[in-house]
Amino acid sequence: MSGQRGAGTSYADRLTRVQQAFVSLGPGAHRLSEIAKTAELDDSTTGRILAAGTYNSLFIRVDRGLYQLGTAVADLGLHALAEDNLSGSEATRVLQGLRKSTGDGLVFLYMRAPFGVAGRQCLDFAVGNSDLQELGLTPRDVLSLTRSLRTGASGRAILAYLPEEIQKKVAESPVPEEAGPGAIEDNDAFLDSLIDIRDQGYALGYQECMAGWNSIAAPIIWDGAIWGAVLLLKPMDVMPEAPQHYIYATISAAARLSQIGGV
Repeated sequence: MSGQRGAGTSYADRLTRVQQAFVSLGPGAHRLSEIAKTAELDDSTTGRILAAGTYNSLFIRVDRGLYQLGTAVADLGLHALAEDNLSGSEATRVLQGLRKSTGDGLVFLYMRAPFGVAGRQCLDFAVGNSDLQELGLTPRDVLSLTRSLRTGASGRAILAYLPEEIQKKVAESPVPEEAGPGAIEDNDAFLDSLIDIRDQGYALGYQECMAGWNSIAAPIIWDGAIWGAVLLLKPMDVMPEAPQHYIYATISAAARLSQIGGV
């Protein structure tokens, strides 16, 4: 990871510097590290700005770690998130739409825990008639517990956009005893996974939190800052690998939730 360059500037200033970096680098797609160096910003800050910009078409992520300026992006399936017959708040409709478009996956909305705690809390979920006890949790547990960012696709999707010093502190904390067999125990591999998340805009978890369950998560970013993540859970025998259309649907849900939060 790069050093702490460009500290102390406003979000608007940092956004302008990223846009100017594209102009300096010339036409075509450029790597996040090149953009950060040209903008004189750290990789983490640049990644947050690029991720936020892809939601309103300021930037296009054309490949893993490659971005270009753009005015439009491909439709990632937002039509699946606008079902008129779904009840509840707009955020609940987004979660229910993601569940419907992913073959009745279990969908959770996590937000960063308040008061500076490096954790996450579940604010809402769409699980249909599924019994959460099959995950070893009651609804009360899910909604009230603050959970570590050290394990889980949603935890890493949030942590990837937090400052580097917080990432290192979390990486050095022990893996929770209740973590699944796929939890990333090596600190360096864990930190490398955060770079991958910033490059690709989503996180994949394979039995990371619970045995027998795989996951996809995408960050929720408001005004350039990370606020939470949307998580899709599927049994590993149903989703041994994450299909691209499930990834797109999860990213789309996170993008819509980012739009709602920024209104």
